[in-house]
Amino acid sequence: MTAHLDGEIRGGRHHMQVRVYYEDTDFSGIVYHANYLRYMERGRTNHLRLMGAEQQVLFEQTETEGAGFAFVVRSMHLDFLKPARMDDVLDVVTWPIAVKGASIMLAQEVRRGHDVLVKAEVRVAFISGGRAQPIPKSIRTLMKADLIS
Repeated sequence: MTAHLDGEIRGGRHHMQVRVYYEDTDFSGIVYHANYLRYMERGRTNHLRLMGAEQQVLFEQTETEGAGFAFVVRSMHLDFLKPARMDDVLDVVTWPIAVKGASIMLAQEVRRGHDVLVKAEVRVAFISGGRAQPIPKSIRTLMKADLIS
């Protein structure tokens, strides 16, 4: 029943809409830069969920077998191109560009219509017991199935 909240996968890319509220803006009336990070985090989480890899469920499963796991942001490169303003409806687009042993490189864009407002490359690492670990084959397979050339 929450599919509309989680967005959708179209053409190998996850799309999730976000409306800009007053609380998202700074004193000048544009979206405060840190809020784009929140939008993109939601996009990455919902992308995993729709791919069949809900982080909470996977964490609970691995916790019963030993130390739990987490995906953590290892690095992020952002380009802020244009501002968003209150009441804008934004499209947060996420797609994998590389899946390696213990990390996944994702591309993300925050768009308003056809305008790209923010571009990001995000490297997330898979950790368990406080150390980087190989990504489980099931998750690696899911992400590689969605790779876009």
